[in-house]
Amino acid sequence: NNPEALKQFSEAQDAMKSALSRLLVVAENYPQLKADTSFRDLQAQLEGTENRITVARNRYIQTIQNYNTLIRKFPYNLTAMLFGYQVKPNFTVANEQEIAKPPVVNF
Repeated sequence: NNPEALKQFSEAQDAMKSALSRLLVVAENYPQLKADTSFRDLQAQLEGTENRITVARNRYIQTIQNYNTLIRKFPYNLTAMLFGYQVKPNFTVANEQEIAKPPVVNF
């Protein structure tokens, strides 16, 4: 319900994506790090986390779209006006195309 919190969440995701990219660049410069089992496990966990975030984001977007559509239709719009329900902002990101690209991992 809080657009500012949604914006902060989006910024935190962008920061995480940037940090992961930098980590992968560092890993490229250190072959012994790439060979380490713990590092590979970390990479697998990070990829899983990114996938879960993507799924949650898509579910959120779909839910908001369904909600916004519903409160604009008759007779639901009457109930929405009565209880003060308002259209919710969609989730947006500044660099959507960049985020949509999968991370490059070279071993």
